[in-house]
Amino acid sequence: MTQRTSFQNVRLRGGIRFFRALSAAFLTIAGTACAREAAPPSATLVVQNAHVWTGVDGQRAEAVAISDDRILAVGSNADVQALIADDTRVLDAGGRLVTPGFIDSHVHFLTGGFRLSSVQLRDAATREEFVARIEAFAASVAPGTAITGGDWDHENWGGELPRADWIDAATPDHPVVVHRLDGHMVLANTAAMRAAGVDRNTSDVDGGEIVRDASGAPTGVFKDNAIPLVLSAVPEPTEELSDRALDAAMAYVAEQGVTSVHHMGGFEELEVFTRAWNEDRLDTRITACTPLVWWGRLQTRIAQLGPGDAWLQWGCLKGFVDGSLGSHTAAFFEPFSDTPEDRGFFVESEEDLYRWTSAADGAGLQVNIHAIGDRAISTLLDIFERVADERGPRDRRFRIEHAQHPAPGDFERFAELGVIASMQPYHAIDDGRWAERVIGAERIRTTYAFRSFLDAGVTLAFGSDWFVAPPTPIEGLYAAVTRRTLDGANPDGWVPEQKISLEEALHAYTVGSAFAGFSEDELGTLEPGKLADLVVLDRDLFAVPPEEIRVASVLMTVVGGRVVFER
Repeated sequence: MTQRTSFQNVRLRGGIRFFRALSAAFLTIAGTACAREAAPPSATLVVQNAHVWTGVDGQRAEAVAISDDRILAVGSNADVQALIADDTRVLDAGGRLVTPGFIDSHVHFLTGGFRLSSVQLRDAATREEFVARIEAFAASVAPGTAITGGDWDHENWGGELPRADWIDAATPDHPVVVHRLDGHMVLANTAAMRAAGVDRNTSDVDGGEIVRDASGAPTGVFKDNAIPLVLSAVPEPTEELSDRALDAAMAYVAEQGVTSVHHMGGFEELEVFTRAWNEDRLDTRITACTPLVWWGRLQTRIAQLGPGDAWLQWGCLKGFVDGSLGSHTAAFFEPFSDTPEDRGFFVESEEDLYRWTSAADGAGLQVNIHAIGDRAISTLLDIFERVADERGPRDRRFRIEHAQHPAPGDFERFAELGVIASMQPYHAIDDGRWAERVIGAERIRTTYAFRSFLDAGVTLAFGSDWFVAPPTPIEGLYAAVTRRTLDGANPDGWVPEQKISLEEALHAYTVGSAFAGFSEDELGTLEPGKLADLVVLDRDLFAVPPEEIRVASVLMTVVGGRVVFER
């Protein structure tokens, strides 16, 4: 008989996995004479009595019917009744919101998975708590075990950078290399620096900084291009550990309603994804972006293996212009307000970025480049414009990752050049606690400027930057709509003129991110024939006050017609 489920009495069953549909063939709906004569297709899964936000020009519906991995129908409850068979699973959503699956356009997926089992420092509120957590974690693992992850935030205790001598006594037998939450600084203890051969005689590096004390000795903090100097103290993970990290990452984002991610990482991580892909273990769709400098290696892979499929694809590249605001390594035209001698710096030279971008574009690859400060963003727009002029028209979809602090005149340039702003709204309510102190009252007016981008006609693609921020689209929606900072200091919104509507924020997390990944023909909206990726939330976000968006939760996540998470 027909399986019926009401969300009024569903019990917690997180992590339940359903068998993959045996057929992955495209379901052809009536349209040919043959199809008209055939029996009407039946659905494998139906969600009804819902508020369905389809993502198609504001269209709404009551029900969605799925057959295997494709959407069969979207419409009223009556529209799907004929598609329900004895073996169809029918879910009564009880008026709750159904949306296309969230597409996180910027994550560091494997690192996020590893972080789930590392020392947790993100919310360490004081120096003492920071040290105590590292000490406790060191006591819980075998001597010699490297301690990584962390995601500390020195702004929590007033802005003083940590030092190796804070933690050396607690970690004499453990190399420690823990990242700041933005990934642009690490703290290494003395054991790690000794293992890596780093001391006062180690030379500085371009595009990075070794923070030193008055005598010239390293304090333990390394920024951007200096970080690899101490990473040699951390052994490479085994295949088994990498596979476990991927499984943990997929399970975690499924709980958040994320069905697809755009991963920014290296070729070694692409191999982990490929292994899972070959073994049919993927529950999350992955678009893997590899380093820009190795564009030729990606070109060779595509020539040999093709571009991948709907579960795993490659063809995009990730580069860097500058660092981050919190690390004072973002590149600005004017100095930082709190360090007037400092304007940040470029991680890669302008000429190298142009050369790599031009070559990659000529090879038909997509180029996505990190730029945060106004000087970095403006310089990158110059490079993109130069490459487009020299290479000629094509559907290239250049992306600027983060695009956090553009100069006021650059919004129109984004639109004119068709450059996508790939942004992470959670950063606005996190950095908004202290950003004005760092860049002043005038520059924050165009910081995380979602409204200005949309008003200029720029495509927004939303994501999280996990591990830097949590991969929680609901919190991202809340951030974009309310701009209430995490410290509660801005109840009416930080830089409130940059708020956007819930509809616009949902569009950026679905339609915009699908477009940014060249997958809009298959993903991003709920339409017949598209891949069946959707999310059921526990309430209708359009019917609650904006400040209540954040307390919503995901009841069900469906990827390719399979339920990968159910609460």
